Amino acid sequence: MKEHKKTVIPSWGVVLMFAAAVLLLFSGSIGGARAALTYYSETYTSRVQMYDIGVTLLEQGEHDQEPKAVSWRNYDARADGTWDEAQEEKGYKRLLEGMLDEDAGESLKLGKTYREELKVQNTGTINQYVRVSIYRYWLDEDGNKLQTLSPELIDLHLVNLDTDWLEDTAINEVTRERTVLYYNKLLLSGEETPLFADSLTIDDSIAKKVSEQKVTEGGRTTITTTYDYDGVQFQIEVEVDAVQEHNAEDAVWSVWGRRVKVENNTLSLQ
Repeated sequence: MKEHKKTVIPSWGVVLMFAAAVLLLFSGSIGGARAALTYYSETYTSRVQMYDIGVTLLEQGEHDQEPKAVSWRNYDARADGTWDEAQEEKGYKRLLEGMLDEDAGESLKLGKTYREELKVQNTGTINQYVRVSIYRYWLDEDGNKLQTLSPELIDLHLVNLDTDWLEDTAINEVTRERTVLYYNKLLLSGEETPLFADSLTIDDSIAKKVSEQKVTEGGRTTITTTYDYDGVQFQIEVEVDAVQEHNAEDAVWSVWGRRVKVENNTLSLQ
């Protein structure tokens, strides 16, 4: 996934967004999977006090002993004003890296439910409100997106909806591929959210989706069966972004284009 940057100079503060993407082949091998960051970062102005803002995506997979930082992006104003980002030499891990036991040669099983626990941690020094965007889609062998294959067969099971996470059902926010969640509480510095996902299952009905082609020659009919999902790849992207506590309603509207109400440190969708 390509990296994009956009610079904006707001009067109200800063916003941070990053995405972690993973690619898993149907062969069951995830040795080539990577988590790539894309982000949009705001430029600080002299009118805004220099705070430290940061956010991290935490994951615990089927074979992980504890949650691990998959991707992060933290700003340190006290140092040289640069971003600390997930890199391999800093302990960077791939999304879904702990789902299969690669050393034991484990391969992906259709219909099996794997532990895939995801949550967000505020790794900055200021409080913030958090949004998560989840994308699910299919790619062909050349990496082209397949619009005809159903994202619903990639079941990342969401949890703690309504109690901690709000699913945005606005027509301009939701597509077949995209799910948008808002953490409905103020996330304090150093704290973690409750889980927003706890498992991943690839629907085994895909093995039954076939196309048949009949060819009759010399009174003999040949039927060729092709599996619709043969050779395709599924992809999940988890994108986390956050805005600072100060003027949060205006910040959310300015950056995310969504009207929200914040009262008593609780966020609700309007």
